[in-house]
Amino acid sequence: MKNLFFIIFISSISAVSCSKKEPQDLYPADSSKASYDTMAVDSFSDGAISVDVAEQIRMSSQKYQDSLKEALKILEQEKKIKEELEKENKKKAEEDKKQKASETPPAAELKKE
Repeated sequence: MKNLFFIIFISSISAVSCSKKEPQDLYPADSSKASYDTMAVDSFSDGAISVDVAEQIRMSSQKYQDSLKEALKILEQEKKIKEELEKENKKKAEEDKKQKASETPPAAELKKE
């Protein structure tokens, strides 16, 4: 009796697990389709874009223009920092000269005497 229940239980599990499943549609009919032509264009065909035109398109993109503006801002900041450093270095050099000038006369007077 136990064997009979066991056999029925196993056969019901295998029947449920081996039942046919509905195949999944990889390309459903209601999926969105591209609104542009996806056909490959040969580089020698009528619709091919030359390298120069492609470069102009790339350069006119908003992302490219933004990167140029950012690079210009960084260059301007670097110039300002360099100018400030040069001013500070000049001030320090002038202070050093003043200090040396104030220190040297007593030494010169000692030599003369």
